Order: sequence, then structure tokens, then C-alpha cells
Amino acid sequence: MNLRGGLARVGRADALLLSATLWFVAKFLRYAFPPLFPTFRASFGVSNTVLGAAFTAMMLVYAVMQFPSGALADRIGATKVVAGGALLTAAAALAIGVVPAFPVIVVGMVLVGLGTGVHKTVSMGLLAAVYPDRTGRALGAMDTLGALGGAGASAAIVAVLASPYGWPTAFLAAGATGVLLAALFLRRIPRREPDPDPDAGASLGAYGALFADRRLAAFVCITLLFSFAYNGAVAFFPSYLTAAGGLSEATAGGLFSALFLASLVQTLTGEAADRVGTLPTLVAALSLAAVGIVALVALGEASPLALGAAVVAFGLGGHGHRPVRGAYLMAELPEEAAGGGLGAVRTLLMGAGALSPAVVGAVSDIAGFRVAFGLLAVAVTGAAAITLGLLVTR
Repeated sequence: MNLRGGLARVGRADALLLSATLWFVAKFLRYAFPPLFPTFRASFGVSNTVLGAAFTAMMLVYAVMQFPSGALADRIGATKVVAGGALLTAAAALAIGVVPAFPVIVVGMVLVGLGTGVHKTVSMGLLAAVYPDRTGRALGAMDTLGALGGAGASAAIVAVLASPYGWPTAFLAAGATGVLLAALFLRRIPRREPDPDPDAGASLGAYGALFADRRLAAFVCITLLFSFAYNGAVAFFPSYLTAAGGLSEATAGGLFSALFLASLVQTLTGEAADRVGTLPTLVAALSLAAVGIVALVALGEASPLALGAAVVAFGLGGHGHRPVRGAYLMAELPEEAAGGGLGAVRTLLMGAGALSPAVVGAVSDIAGFRVAFGLLAVAVTGAAAITLGLLVTR
């Protein structure tokens, strides 16, 4: 009886398990690139500006896909959209692993952005529909596993660089895993999601009208500021910690993993959003993130322990706000425009985040990493302040 009950619970969690595991692979691939930037600089003779521009290209494509993927899922269902994106991502990873030349890497990065860009928005809508009473918890679990993919990426790259197999091995393994997960998703999930409606969704004008609400517009501003700061920081964290923090590449890679391991807090913040409200939880999370990145900039060269504490604080706050942000948006957006509306918001926030690596790369080449990260600290502090304003004026 207990065994049957356990299997039944696993069966009910299949949408979450598969969505979250695919998100793990997506984040693994996206964040396998920053730890490789020093290797790419040495092997291909490219600058921080070029690497930042390549990362920006990947994230811009990722951003652009948020709205059309959400609107498409409103009409044809989540399964086809998510599985198609997963297969494209897997193909890009396999191509990089087989032909590890810089032009192929850049094209592969763009395709990874395209394939992973359809996942998050659509999966959030799917999980909200399948687990309506546990949306915050489900989104927290998915975001946690996805962030662990980022941590796993850094650890995997450090391991394969020290091995006789080389860094392309990580992309071959991730590509093969993506193909398997996409097949399982196609087999299991169609029976779990609501039947798609070809006439569902709102008009483009109706999607645009959502932003006439001042509080929603303010919340979008918060997401733009934080996304700009987070993506810029993550793209160059290992480089910052070695250049401005005076750490070795191995130590910087370990702290980069710690940034993602801090994502375990998302299960707690998702639960907190369900229990005490989204805005109070967001204020706490974004304030902690602001303290972390301000401390990181102020410390300069310091002990690995001090720098690590700043990185973890930024990671706890930054990751902690993600499921809460999603729960807030899913509650505020009208049901008939939920997929496309969420996609529109995510297109804007990911667009801002996509520009950040290019800005950070260029500023770091001109004025140094501490100045570049100081700009990001201002953005995070602004996001926390606006969130506090929403809380006290509600």
C-alpha cells in the first residue's frame, strides 16, 4: 500500500520532475560558458568584449522567445513547445561538443538561447495549471533544480578541464541527456496538461494593455533592474573574482558553484510566498542580494571567506526572489492572457539581462571589473527600493 502510494505521488509529480530536470539541463548549458571564458580567451585570442557580446547574443535570443512561446503554448499546449525547445538545445550542445571551434561555439550559444528560451515561461504556466494550490512551491522546486544546473556546470567544467577528455565532453553529455528528457516529456506530460484551445489567448493589444497598470509596470521595472544585474554578474563572476578579487581560477570556480548552490533557498522562499505573501518575501530577498553585491564590490581583494560570504548573500537573495516573482505575476495576470502576458514580461526582463554581459564586458575592458560590478550593485539596490515602495503603498 505504501509502495503504491509512493508511486502515485511520483506519478502526480511527473510534470514538475520533468520540467525541473529539463530546466536543470538548460541552466547547465547556459552557465557552462562563463567558466570557459578564460579558456576561450587563451585558445581563440578573443577579448572580454567579444565574449560578453556572444553571451548577450545568446541571452537576447532567449529573451525574444519568451512572449511567442507563451502565446503559442496558450494555443497548442505546453508539451509541444517545451519538447521542441529541448531538442533544439540538445542539438546545439552536441554540435559544440563535436566541433569545438569558436564560430561553432557562438552559433551554438545562440541556438542554446533559442531552445532554452521557450522553456521557463511555458513551464511556469504548465505547473500553475497542474498544481494550482502549490504554485509557489512548485516554481521554487523547478528554480532550485535549475540553479543547481548552474552550479553543476561550473563544477563540471573545472573537472573536465583537468581531465584528459577536455571541455567538449560536458556538452556532449548534456546534449544526450536533453534528447532523452525531451522524449520522456512528450510521452508523459500531454495527459497532465489542460487541453489546448486554438482560439485561446489575447490579442496583441490586450497583451500590451496589461502594462497600463502602474503597479504591474513598477514590478516590471524591478524585474528589469535585477535581471540586468544578475545576468551581468553571472556572466563574469569567475573573471571578476580572479581579476578584482585576486583569487585563483580554481577558487573562483568553487565560489561560482556556491552562487548556484545558494538556490536551495528557493524552496523556502516559494513556500514563504504561499504563506506570508509575495511582496514581503521579495523585499527580503532583493535586499539580501543588494547587500551581497555591494559588499563584493567594496571588498576588492579579500580573503576567499569574505568574498564567498558576499557571493552567497547575493546568490541567496537573487535565487530566492525568482519563484516569488513568478508567483506574483501568475496571480496578477488575467487567466486568458497568462501565457502570453508572462512571456511579454519575461521578454522584457530577459532582454535587459541579455544586454548586461556586453555592457559589463565593455566596461571591464575600459575601466576594470570593480567599476562594472559597481554599476550592477546600483541596479540591484534600485530594484530592492522599488519593491519596498510597492509593499508600503499596497
